[in-house]
Amino acid sequence: MKSFVENRFGLLALVIVALAAMYGVAYVTRPAPVAPPASVPRKVAVESVTAVCPGTEGEKVGVYASGSLSHETMEKGDPYVTNGPAALEAGYTTRATRGDGRGLSGVRCTEPAPTTWLIGPGPANAAVTLHLTNADKAPALADVQVHAAEGPVSGDKGVGLDIAPGQHREIDLKTLAPSADIMAVSVTTVFGRVAVAARTTLDTGGVDWLPAAAPPATRVVVPGIPGGGGRRELLVAAPGTTDALVRVKAVSKDAEYAMRGRETIDVPAGSVVSVDVTTGLSGSSAALVFTSETPIVAGAVMTGTGRRQDVAFTAGTPSLDLGSAVARNGAGSRLILTALGGDGGKVRVQVVPGGRPPEPPFDVDVAAGRTREVPLKAKGDFAIVVTPVSGEVYGGRVVEERDKNGRLLTVQPLAPGRIWTLLPPLTDTPRVVLP
Repeated sequence: MKSFVENRFGLLALVIVALAAMYGVAYVTRPAPVAPPASVPRKVAVESVTAVCPGTEGEKVGVYASGSLSHETMEKGDPYVTNGPAALEAGYTTRATRGDGRGLSGVRCTEPAPTTWLIGPGPANAAVTLHLTNADKAPALADVQVHAAEGPVSGDKGVGLDIAPGQHREIDLKTLAPSADIMAVSVTTVFGRVAVAARTTLDTGGVDWLPAAAPPATRVVVPGIPGGGGRRELLVAAPGTTDALVRVKAVSKDAEYAMRGRETIDVPAGSVVSVDVTTGLSGSSAALVFTSETPIVAGAVMTGTGRRQDVAFTAGTPSLDLGSAVARNGAGSRLILTALGGDGGKVRVQVVPGGRPPEPPFDVDVAAGRTREVPLKAKGDFAIVVTPVSGEVYGGRVVEERDKNGRLLTVQPLAPGRIWTLLPPLTDTPRVVLP
């Protein structure tokens, strides 16, 4: 028995020594640790698109899909909803030469989004109607918050807005913020899917739709500001709880520069500030670049010339890295493209006429730190498709007409195309299963 016990413990010792030796060899010969993948958004293909436009009875909607342009007429004043494959774009432009609604107004059919930002004149200076559409078969709930020069002003009046399946709501923003002369509006979807649009008619004349603005960021580019006469006004909001010191640069066809007396703008937390930059832009087509350590939302207001002035709006938008398209264009259309960074940029532009084959695409080079206008001379209604080739390029589409009372004007910033989307980075964490 004693011999058995001694042999058993001797065997155990040999096993321990062997395991230690194996561990030592494995430790010395282990491969170098692999660095975790960089936390960057992932580019994935879009499979299907839902686009929603606010309804205007009798208007013709341009629909670009699968490389061709078609048109559909809205028989009623209900929202227009279309579903289709990737790259689907839709929108329409209205033209009125008399009455309170005189002007050109263009709207892009938007997709439902978790949060939508808008920036422009407030209900104290304009009639602003917010359109909320639930195109799904499930109910939706949204919260609307209005920021003005004095800070958040809508309180709880815009919280908890129910939108039944397949229905829409039109909200006069005067009921939420009657004293706001300028505003930034956020629409947050609590559950369901909600598409957002806003129509603005200035008390002094002029009408257009507010484009969706890029969400709060520390760098915002506002493209597509047309040259010519009329007032140019920038709007900046700091919707968070921290004041923002915003640096502003203009990028025109001749230079990239800080406008004298407008180099920086102080924006109190939660508020919106407007600055007249008519003199700073000197009648040149341009883009504005905003940088701040505090996230901001930015846009611009442009008026026409003549006895009765029209109005147009543009807002912060991403670069053309994902491409872009505009479904409804006509006579007097042009692109305004701006390249940032040190190497300039290039895009490929294709015109797609309604009912006819697409025209051959052509390349447009834009010098670094410069803005370039590109006339679009196609006849009739047509869509345009802009594809990135190189560089960091931003853009807007402008439509301009003249009548005896003055210049009619509408602007649409070139929003990211619905061919690709960027998914946020994902990381392993136990927090997703912890209470």
